[in-house]
Amino acid sequence: QVQVVESGGGLVQAGGSLRLSCAASGSIFDINDMAWYRQPPGKERVLVARITSSGETYYASSVQGRFTISRDNEKNSVALQMTSLKVEDTAVYYCNADLLLVDHEKWSRDGAPALKTLNTWGQGTLVTVSS
Repeated sequence: QVQVVESGGGLVQAGGSLRLSCAASGSIFDINDMAWYRQPPGKERVLVARITSSGETYYASSVQGRFTISRDNEKNSVALQMTSLKVEDTAVYYCNADLLLVDHEKWSRDGAPALKTLNTWGQGTLVTVSS
């Protein structure tokens, strides 16, 4: 069974910093893109930052220059370092990962190793920024 789990959320004052972590576990062959999304109260979930397997990063304009996404491929983890936090950053933050798994069914059927991609979401961690 594979899963991703976030941690690091909490209460922080505006202007402060917070670091979120996300770790994938289970029988994972490899991980492609990893990303952080967030869902503010009463709003839809949006992409915050994404990092590819090679380390290329993308950021939402709202967090550009304040947030930094990074990954540790050996630990199957991704982190989001948040600085200069604003009240508007308050949201449930979700980890998302494209997990590359061995496709045992296809392997058994076709007689050759095969992989499949499973896009997986964490349960979320709440970040509350107070004024």
